[in-house]
Amino acid sequence: MTQVLTIARLTILEASRRKLLLALGILTIVVIVLTSWGFSRLPTMNNVTPAEVRLAASQLTILMAFMFSGVLALGSTLVAAPSIASDIESGIALAILPRPIRRSQLLMGKWLGLALLVTLYAAGSGLLELLGIWLGTNYLPPNPVASIAFVAAEGIILMTLALLLSTRLAPMTGGVIALVLFFVAWIGGIALAIGITFDNETIKNIGIGSRLLIPTDGLWHGAIFYLEPSEVLAAARIAGRARAGNPFFADAPLPGIYLAWVVGWLVAIVGLANWSFAKRDL
Repeated sequence: MTQVLTIARLTILEASRRKLLLALGILTIVVIVLTSWGFSRLPTMNNVTPAEVRLAASQLTILMAFMFSGVLALGSTLVAAPSIASDIESGIALAILPRPIRRSQLLMGKWLGLALLVTLYAAGSGLLELLGIWLGTNYLPPNPVASIAFVAAEGIILMTLALLLSTRLAPMTGGVIALVLFFVAWIGGIALAIGITFDNETIKNIGIGSRLLIPTDGLWHGAIFYLEPSEVLAAARIAGRARAGNPFFADAPLPGIYLAWVVGWLVAIVGLANWSFAKRDL
């Protein structure tokens, strides 16, 4: 366990030295400042009521969450895809693994370090953005902590997938595949909403399959639900088919059985990554 924690710490230190994370941090702060200023303009619009400000702020908050989830998906992929592959290509893995460090310890240390980075970014950017929204409009979503947790889980899922691909593929190839699967899952989520709305079993099964295969979209909808005020949920249910395929709406929290599936999926992918790395020739 000590070796895993040491590798996790070294992974965080190595990632912090990259210009990618510095640029990401600076751009995130700039975006938060600019969007907070934009939110502060909502109450100053002509003939706008507090209810309209609340409605507009809630929908824009979901859009901002989507933007940050996309940034998190891209960032987690970029840092995880070269994590193992680069060590193998550079010969670092061959140099350190003959010593008393098992391959599983190296991989789990990297996974833990990257998971902490993803969680810290999701929590830091999410809380700062919500603080800016609250200062500008006096609006907070119903359960901001739960929504941030789901966005962080989405990033961890994609990072884990990219880490698995890194045990077999070059960094660029693995990163592209992970991002393509992320967007395929998002499209599958839209298909699922359309299938449910129009009671089409074929489209519904395609959407369910994509959500089970890559659970990022399911977690995204879990985050959406906790960002929606009750009046938005009530209005959307009245609208019926008008909300079909809306990727920015969730009418119910994720069921416990799906959350259990996500946990099992994560454990399985981590286990598969360990097996793949153990079988890889250095």
